[in-house]
Amino acid sequence: MQFRQKALSKQQSPEELDVPVRFARPQGGLVLAVTAAVMAVACFWAVTGSVTSKVNMPGLLTHAEGSYILQSPVAGQVNAVFAKEGDLLPKGAPLLSIRNAQKVETVRTVAAGRVTALVAAMGGVVATGADLATVERVDGPDEPLVAVLYAPGSSGSTITVGSAVDLTVQSAPAQQFGVLRGRVLSVGRVPQTRRQISAFLGDSQLGEQFSAQGQPVPVVVQLDRSTSTTSGYTWSSAQGPPYAIDSTTLVSGAIHLTAQRPIDWLLP
Repeated sequence: MQFRQKALSKQQSPEELDVPVRFARPQGGLVLAVTAAVMAVACFWAVTGSVTSKVNMPGLLTHAEGSYILQSPVAGQVNAVFAKEGDLLPKGAPLLSIRNAQKVETVRTVAAGRVTALVAAMGGVVATGADLATVERVDGPDEPLVAVLYAPGSSGSTITVGSAVDLTVQSAPAQQFGVLRGRVLSVGRVPQTRRQISAFLGDSQLGEQFSAQGQPVPVVVQLDRSTSTTSGYTWSSAQGPPYAIDSTTLVSGAIHLTAQRPIDWLLP
């Protein structure tokens, strides 16, 4: 009887048409607006944004033309040395002479450059074809350095000319002096063998080191110049190291890769 009375009372009561209906709290509207804004920004970035990553690889500082190795044309004993490491020599300059039973042979430079390593010493006995010296191809003392990095063959196609590069220099601790700045100047499209690397760098050990994980692709990095640093190049710190950086110094390069369009849309 009690329930029937309540049902009858509800049927007899008029509809509350003048009472506003609340669908959500004000806080819910704010959350909805923020969510919509975030989704709009995400969609815009998915279409026009980019994803930046880095790839690290070893290398060294050198000059653009590389180096060459002078080898002994004859077997004999070194009886004179005319230059020392660090000397800048013109093409055809005498480097040393070798005496044997038949004659005295003078070994000369085949191209202008700086002597970076002098293997043969006064009085030493050498065999035919033995390495005597390494000469770096440069025309003058002010010729700028480049960094040559050796990237895995599989990543060569992802590196583009103009990409920013951070170089950690072995002789300049990054914690103290920061990193050396540069940009990719060229990318080799054909992997190089150990012999090719050794011939360009003038060092068989470096050729073996850089090809230990397979045949790499050479990446030439142009260093950013600066007139306000002692080294003459731009560093992530204000001044960089208070001394010059030398050719043949080992470096580790981090190349900034930019991949456009993080989402590939599938269209019918």
